[in-house]
Amino acid sequence: MLASQRHQFDIPRDIAYLNAAAWSPLPLATQEAARAAVGRKGQPWKLGGDFADAQHERARAAAARLIGADAGDVALVSSVGYGVAIAGKVFAPAKGSRVLVLENDHTSPVLEWMTRAEAQGFTIETVAQPSNGDWTSAILAAIERSGAPPLSLASISSVHWSDGGLVDIDRVQVALKRQGAAFLIDATHGVGVLATDVKRLDPDFLIFPTYKWVLGPYGRAFVYVAKRHQGGVPLEQTAFGRRNVKAENPVYFADTRYQPNARRYDMGERDHFISMEMASIGMEMMAAWGAGAVVERLAVLTRRIADGVAGLPISVPDEHLRAPHILSLGFPDPGLCGTAARAVADFAARLQRRGRL
Repeated sequence: MLASQRHQFDIPRDIAYLNAAAWSPLPLATQEAARAAVGRKGQPWKLGGDFADAQHERARAAAARLIGADAGDVALVSSVGYGVAIAGKVFAPAKGSRVLVLENDHTSPVLEWMTRAEAQGFTIETVAQPSNGDWTSAILAAIERSGAPPLSLASISSVHWSDGGLVDIDRVQVALKRQGAAFLIDATHGVGVLATDVKRLDPDFLIFPTYKWVLGPYGRAFVYVAKRHQGGVPLEQTAFGRRNVKAENPVYFADTRYQPNARRYDMGERDHFISMEMASIGMEMMAAWGAGAVVERLAVLTRRIADGVAGLPISVPDEHLRAPHILSLGFPDPGLCGTAARAVADFAARLQRRGRL
């Protein structure tokens, strides 16, 4: 099990921070890198000609390592929504088919397809949030529903943000392949904690940001694009997305063919070297710790909380159905919901007055 890493963060001994599902604290090394990066932007004449490319490839390699990908299969983007928009442009669900999404899922893997459905002639099928917390069984039932229109795509989160429900993406992928359907995974709450291997899993797209579980900044995200989708037209037309369009060339537009891999999908103005190095450090730290050790540590904490509320009128998902690092507490008695909400608000207010929230 991973030992305490408090010394690597600016977290006083009397603070227990439990909200990485919203945003994680930045490690001290990341904060220092950010300050140094701002200084470099203040004196940009000191930057070497290969500095930006080195930053890009360091981050790309760090992201690829976390998901078991080749670096060339990973694009540098700004957000999960940007990554899903890439998928929406290069993958078109067949007319008359259906696209599966999850009820109350994050907006990113849902709204892109809702926006495209009418014009492109496919339908959105929403998998209802299961009362027993078993998202995997609910998704599998939707995939295999008899009499349903053909299935083109499942665009879902691997961990449901609102209840911490864990989706068995291996079983889902097997079922999707039987239907000849594609798989887009919003791995916002997965990568960095849950072991992920895209070479074994073979999704069509897998996307994750850095500001939650990989200890990075806002505005940095990465999208894995399977090789079968690396021939599409990017969202933005950039010089670095082409094979040889460079200012230092005698002929600027020397070769306008796209890059032969996922690098063609890199976002415009990707030279965010202030935050790019920050993202790299967090991902490298998570990879060095290892998913197994991280899961073991975090599962101890969530299990401790679950045990602590046992016997109270609070529902906790079964451990085998929930992610090891997210715990959602429910209030099944409608009469207690208002009382519970007021109690939580009062507790938060008291913590805030003490400077602890």
